[in-house]
Amino acid sequence: EGPLLVIASGRDTISVASSIKRLATENVFLVQIQHPRSQLNRFDLVITPQHDYYPLTPHGQRQIPWFLRRWITPRRPPDRHVVLTVGALHLADSAALRSAASVWHDELAPLARPLLVVNIGGPTSSCQYGADLAKQLIAILQNVLWSCGSVRISFSRRTPEKVSKILLKEFSSNPKVYIWDGEGPNPHMGHLAWADAFVITADSVSMLSEACSTGKPVYVIGAERCTWKFADFQKSLWERGAVRTFTGKEDISESWSYPPLNDTAEAASQVMKALAAQGWTIDA
Repeated sequence: EGPLLVIASGRDTISVASSIKRLATENVFLVQIQHPRSQLNRFDLVITPQHDYYPLTPHGQRQIPWFLRRWITPRRPPDRHVVLTVGALHLADSAALRSAASVWHDELAPLARPLLVVNIGGPTSSCQYGADLAKQLIAILQNVLWSCGSVRISFSRRTPEKVSKILLKEFSSNPKVYIWDGEGPNPHMGHLAWADAFVITADSVSMLSEACSTGKPVYVIGAERCTWKFADFQKSLWERGAVRTFTGKEDISESWSYPPLNDTAEAASQVMKALAAQGWTIDA
């Protein structure tokens, strides 16, 4: 009977969400998160990171196979109903971080400061690395350990075993360093809340987006290995002053800041604005 707001995210939801819209055009407002690649007019609003609109410059054409260009890169600038965010949408807003700070207080509050959190993702076709990056990270971390009170290292589900094994072998006996082994509750949100600074591998748009929403120092390793839209994302963060290259010359106790990314709240605001144009409101 409507009115109904439908929010869908990811490639697998596109056909179902567009079918709902087709069957109830007047009563449904459809928001699609992440670039659906084609027929954007099926949706009332599309919310997608700006690096998904990677331009077909001569440099871009050299990095993208010709048979993928029509799917990866738009032929024209986005329409008015397309909302471009800097990074990925996520749940790590101020309320969630306050809650995580409370939940993880007993474990993380007593740690010696500054607390450096290292988040390691995994290689992708556009950001390739292996044991070489693990060894580079070890050498750089060793150079900054003197300025850290504590270090917490976490791996993602995409982290290759050969990468995690190298880091475990190097740091498992270091009293300053704790490595989460995947057992028990995931400390990720607690790390976001309690860290004083982050080191993050360049492959993960989501981990970088979350860390840059805190306004705390974020150091990136491996950005030089990224191509096309991953490189474009790194460039956008660098231009905003949200990230710096991790070189091993840092003093982690020296803080710096920038305007935090606020993509989720800003995207939500655009949804509310679009609904208001139709005479719809959502109770807070």
